[in-house]
Amino acid sequence: MQSNGTFRKILVGLILGLFAASCAKEPPPPPPPPPVVEEEVAPPVDTGPTYQEGSLEHMVALAGADRVFFAYDSDELVNAARETLRAQAEWLNAYRYVTVTIEGHADERGTREYNLALGDRRAVAVRNYLVALGVSPSRISIISYGKEKPVSFCSNESCWSQNRRGVMVLN
Repeated sequence: MQSNGTFRKILVGLILGLFAASCAKEPPPPPPPPPVVEEEVAPPVDTGPTYQEGSLEHMVALAGADRVFFAYDSDELVNAARETLRAQAEWLNAYRYVTVTIEGHADERGTREYNLALGDRRAVAVRNYLVALGVSPSRISIISYGKEKPVSFCSNESCWSQNRRGVMVLN
């Protein structure tokens, strides 16, 4: 029977040894993942308004306006109008494929016939100034609407001054 007891002791020793060996040889835990470094993302760059090159919006963005204004009963270009027309001419000389129509307008005062003639003189004044700045006259047509197409509808100077204008329309 002694061999049975010895066998048990050996068996228990082996089991304990295997258990101890399996605990001692456990693989080390995996290393922690590298820290996440967040890259700074630059804010989107505002490139300004989007418009098609050679469009009316493009011209207005570079020239400042598509229209010039006149004094009461006058077709004479004031300094502010000349500044705007210089910028428009520069744009037109850069985009030589663009043709335009200059619209002449008047305020509501005066007869229909008188205002049509005044609108025509205003459109001619704008065309002549653009031509003097190097824009080919073959690219510019004119039309007068007189008082027929107001942009402002009140009967006082604040509205009348907005209606006395020459407007560039791209064809």
